[in-house]
Amino acid sequence: MTAGAEAGARRILAMGGGGFSSSVADAPLERYIASVSGAERPRVCLLPTAGGDADDQIGRFYRAFRAIAEPSHLSLFRLGTHPVSLREHLLAQQVIYVGGGSLANLLAIWRVHGLEEVLRAAWEQGILLCGVSAGSMCWFEFGITRSHGRSRSARGLGLLPGSNSVHYSSDPERRACYHAEVLDGLAPGYAVDDGVGLLFSGPRLVEVVTARPGARAYRVEAAGGELHETPLAPRLLEPVPGGVDGPVEIAEFRDARRARAEAARRRRGA
Repeated sequence: MTAGAEAGARRILAMGGGGFSSSVADAPLERYIASVSGAERPRVCLLPTAGGDADDQIGRFYRAFRAIAEPSHLSLFRLGTHPVSLREHLLAQQVIYVGGGSLANLLAIWRVHGLEEVLRAAWEQGILLCGVSAGSMCWFEFGITRSHGRSRSARGLGLLPGSNSVHYSSDPERRACYHAEVLDGLAPGYAVDDGVGLLFSGPRLVEVVTARPGARAYRVEAAGGELHETPLAPRLLEPVPGGVDGPVEIAEFRDARRARAEAARRRRGA
């Protein structure tokens, strides 16, 4: 598959996990996002709602994108002290990036602020929508969430048809739940490892990419009472020497270690 997503198309990049919030090794994904946007230095806005607008996630986002884009973020938890027109700001972007965390909390808070309609308008306008973990599953009809404790399916925004399960190789309990739910009638869909992204143009999957050698994605569906996993071989992205901003300092290593621990915790609630 090739990218095939012309400028102005309704595009979504759904990533299974990783990205700037957990590993500088995933810097090629940020470069890929910038390239798909079609802009030399795209305007990229982070929605960190699923992680409670965590300062660590926001800080790592700026460090990952400041060399290749014009980054900004919207903190829905802090609108009282930092008021902004959500619609105006989001529709002025070229990329909207949704961070990981709790899918259930993400969707509930977006409903309070009327973001479902704004994000659909952004998608129809040709703004690239992307996200990792909960920020990946939110675009589909269904995702497999841990927001309520044990894994179970939950409804997303439905911009993309079918279902999505993230952290596929790193979270066996979520994987088992996805298998069981698809066999029980859940809409078929895509299972994605950390570090892998699925690029859609409209409802059509046009490219699978990864920053991690050996990471995969799968089409998951049921037929005749049996589960079928079809591997989707990704294109390995070129590494970014030293990460996006060059060699990582000691503080960055500490940030990355804390972020990985936090990402593991959030996977239990994504």
